[in-house]
Amino acid sequence: MFNLTEFRKKADRMTDLLPWAALVHPGVMLNKDGSLMQVMQYRGPDIESSTPSQLVSATARLNNALKRLNAGWALFIEARREQAVAYPKEQHFPDPVSLLVDSERSALFQSEQEHFESHYYITFVYLPPKDIVSNQSKFFISETGNRKQQNSYKNELDYFLTTTRKILDILQDFMFESNVLDDESLLTYLHSCVSLKKQKLLVPETPMYLDAFIADTPLTGGLSPMLGDVYLKTISIMGFPGTSTPAILDQLNHLPIEYRWVSRYLPLDKLDAEKMLKTYRRQWFSKRKGMLSMLTEVFSKSESPLQDSAAMRNAQDADIAMEELADDHVSFGYSTFTVTVWDKDQNHAIEKAREIERVINGLGFTTICESMNAVEAWLSSIPGNTVANVRMPLIHSLNLSHLIPFSALWAGPEKNKHLNAPPLLYARTSGNTPFRLSNHINDVGHQMIIGPTGAGKSVLLSTMALQFLRYKDAQVFVFDKGGSFLSSTFAVDGHYYNVGSPDPSGLVFQPLAHINEESERIWANDWILGIISNENIEITPEIKEVVWNALNNLANFEAHQRTMTGLKALIQNQQVRLALDSYVIGGAYGHILDSDTEVFYKKNWQCFEMEELMDMPDVIPPVLSYLFHVLEKRFDGRPTMMILDEAWLFLDNPIFANKIRGWLKTLRKFNVSVIFATQSVEDTIDSDIASALIESCPSRIFLPNDRALEPNVKKHYIDLGLNETQVNILANAIPKRQYYFESPEGNALFDLALGPITLAIVASSKSEDKKKIKELHLESDHNAYLKNFFNYKNLNWVSSLMETSDD
Repeated sequence: MFNLTEFRKKADRMTDLLPWAALVHPGVMLNKDGSLMQVMQYRGPDIESSTPSQLVSATARLNNALKRLNAGWALFIEARREQAVAYPKEQHFPDPVSLLVDSERSALFQSEQEHFESHYYITFVYLPPKDIVSNQSKFFISETGNRKQQNSYKNELDYFLTTTRKILDILQDFMFESNVLDDESLLTYLHSCVSLKKQKLLVPETPMYLDAFIADTPLTGGLSPMLGDVYLKTISIMGFPGTSTPAILDQLNHLPIEYRWVSRYLPLDKLDAEKMLKTYRRQWFSKRKGMLSMLTEVFSKSESPLQDSAAMRNAQDADIAMEELADDHVSFGYSTFTVTVWDKDQNHAIEKAREIERVINGLGFTTICESMNAVEAWLSSIPGNTVANVRMPLIHSLNLSHLIPFSALWAGPEKNKHLNAPPLLYARTSGNTPFRLSNHINDVGHQMIIGPTGAGKSVLLSTMALQFLRYKDAQVFVFDKGGSFLSSTFAVDGHYYNVGSPDPSGLVFQPLAHINEESERIWANDWILGIISNENIEITPEIKEVVWNALNNLANFEAHQRTMTGLKALIQNQQVRLALDSYVIGGAYGHILDSDTEVFYKKNWQCFEMEELMDMPDVIPPVLSYLFHVLEKRFDGRPTMMILDEAWLFLDNPIFANKIRGWLKTLRKFNVSVIFATQSVEDTIDSDIASALIESCPSRIFLPNDRALEPNVKKHYIDLGLNETQVNILANAIPKRQYYFESPEGNALFDLALGPITLAIVASSKSEDKKKIKELHLESDHNAYLKNFFNYKNLNWVSSLMETSDD
């Protein structure tokens, strides 16, 4: 006979086990049992960069959020460790050397052990009262008689959204990231919970029957369940240590294993929790004396002094828990903690499970690797499933805050959203986790780099500049000190200017060459008045008129005659003439600013060596002002990096202090990232422009400093916003190898992991290296220079490699 039963009575496929039904609001899933579900992605603080007091404060605020939930709610908190995204293939390197550097970095990245990173999610589930759930189908039917039921269900939806919004507001105060998943992200996340096929799901036209829409992989039950062709191993936490601390399970964030670590919490109403605690107290109190002791007391009619101290302590713990509950310090509920690993090879899956157990058990917990209960344990990790594998021991919300995936090891942004391109560079951090360095925070690319001499600042700056060329039409301008960029500039066929030097590489200026244009004349007027003011001469209306008239007259001359000497000849005011004496031929700075010609190359990489100019502090403001004015014409929206090495020495001037804030905002609009670098943290704090630069640079990189813990040095780091733990990191970090990145988006101690080719280019700053590099550059064209340079660095094979690629 045919089976005429309309519905199957037993679950026989994956979709039957999944709780999801339909999307009923943006980012909100309606489950089959009538509950509402919303998922938030988050990233908590880095435990390695946080002080103990900060962690305690953060967990207290997390507890404040969690204790608001009562019966009818459920929480699923997941940390997912998975393989990191591959090294980016998108690149627009304009020259063979920068491309070769990136190829080397890519090869090193891929040759290392597998890289992993963690992502964090919290799922809110709310089951409305039974009478509303029973009538929820009427919410989707438009009938006048159903208006009351529709309004009731809508009120519950509003309550659900309002509550999750309040919790999100609390979490945003101390989380680096926290955002609610939209429909597509929600479906994609749920799909990743029940499938190992990585793909993005689009919202179907009719977002119903989503259990069948999401599930695409069969589940095989038994003692060793399988999801598709991989074996699942689920570890459950059965016992807990005597005390808990914030982020007690943080070691799991560093494991080179893919896993899903899920903590499910089913909160109780206050009355139900109190009832359970009273039961626990009564049970433990009754165990304080054994049967023999009680019989002895009956016959002797005297109380026995012997009691079970462990039972008494547990009864007292129950008393304390009831007090905390009564004072609304915490809430109580049932929790289930599981970690699931997988592998196509069952033995490998078992090895991964053992490693997870080794770490968790080493922290004082008791775990089991599920067998008879394996499917039920895995199902309890599926967001929305509140009935599978419910563990009965009570736990309060503050302990839960300590046990859940709260801390995070940050891997950096997967993409530079402002440039819509890959991050600036890939580096290495702890726990097989990569670090993706991006100097942009939202649309601001300005950055500060602070650290002592010999800690690796020049190597970092040169590497960043070379990697910046990955962006389409990128250009790099460097204000160098000491020739640290000489090697990298010549390597990419950039132009190197020695500002203020009389040698052939020196750069001389003709600032008034284009004053026949009105905009240039207006700029030149302010520039000349700045020079006069710098000579301690009061700018009077008469002086303004004299300068403006002279510029107007000079504008009618031939271009080669529009010089500082020509301007002085047109001015009769003796004060002004004396102020200009130093800036014309025959004066101290005439060889720099009084040229009748000027050559600026259009290359995408230009380096200005400033060391000799820094020995002439009076001329620094006019030279820099003019250089920035010239470079502004190159700022046309293309990605641009401007590096100011030892910036404080030539920007710490009252004229620039007044202009720097507006100037940085202007450069930001033109897609220019200014990188300020200095050796001295003291100079950073004491500078006139310190506040403006700190405000304008949301991200900072600190170099190792073995003196960081000295009181007078530590004070300056604290003034810059670092905490005690971060200062300790700087004191113990390895110079010329490790760097500490700090920003509103996250913190990380990273290693550049440089290969021999990159090191040869960015670490050739010794005197003998610079001397040899200059000789090689003068002797040959660019291709021959590269060959000779790599031969000099004992990298002959690189020359052969480049010749092969040219062919």
